[in-house]
Parts: sequence; structure tokens; C-alpha cells
Amino acid sequence: MRKPKTKSTPQTMGYRSGLEEKVAQQLEALGIDVEYETYKIKYKIPESSHTYTPDFQLPNDIIIETKGRFVLSDRKKHLLLKAQKPEYDIRFVFSNSAAKINKGSKTTYADWCNKHEFLYADKLIPETWIAEEKGKKKC
Repeated sequence: MRKPKTKSTPQTMGYRSGLEEKVAQQLEALGIDVEYETYKIKYKIPESSHTYTPDFQLPNDIIIETKGRFVLSDRKKHLLLKAQKPEYDIRFVFSNSAAKINKGSKTTYADWCNKHEFLYADKLIPETWIAEEKGKKKC
């Protein structure tokens, strides 16, 4: 029985694209030994400063961020804020905390908040938040 032929693609050759394969072939044709992705160069992305402007701040210093859509950039920003400024008590009020964080994901806004220890509510600020004693730092 004959083995079926498989078409050679850049991926089966170890390259990520047809262009990489063409350049490798050029080098080989010139008698140059091809070394593809054989070493790594480390680098750092420079720090950049940003400013966060909370939607609301309660008299007890609780910060309220309201979100209809809670996109990746928002989630990243709030994780950075939590890590760098733990003295602030930031809480979310979502239009729908059961919404998925992105298409095809099983994770909801509520799941994300629970995982990262953010308090959240739907539609309105809970009266219990408003009645809380002062805790963390004011902006």
C-alpha cells in the first residue's frame, strides 16, 4: 500500500511563513548555513506612565468604576492599578456582570472580578457600599 504524499509547507519545514522559507532557500543557494530561530535576544519594554481617572469616588473613599463593556485593556489596567496602588479600594458597577469577557470565553465579568478579588455589582452602587466606613486612601 502506498503512503499518501503530504504537501511540504513552511510550517512542516519549521518556518512560520513562506517568506522565511524563501529566504532560507536563498541562503542555502549561496552556500550559507541556515540557522533559523536558534538563539534569543532579551529586551525590556520601557516603562510608561499613565493616569487613571475614576468614574466616581464615594465619601468613604471607595472608588466606583462603571463598565458597560469590560475590554482587555481595562482588565489589564485594573490589575496594574491593584498591584501598584493597593491602598485604593476600586469596585465595579457593570451593566451586566454575567457578560462574557470576550467572544467564545466562558469567563464572565463577575468571574474575572472574583478571581482578582474586586468587588462588583450590577446597574447601581449597593447601599451597603455607600454606608461603609472609610477604609482606604482617597484620590
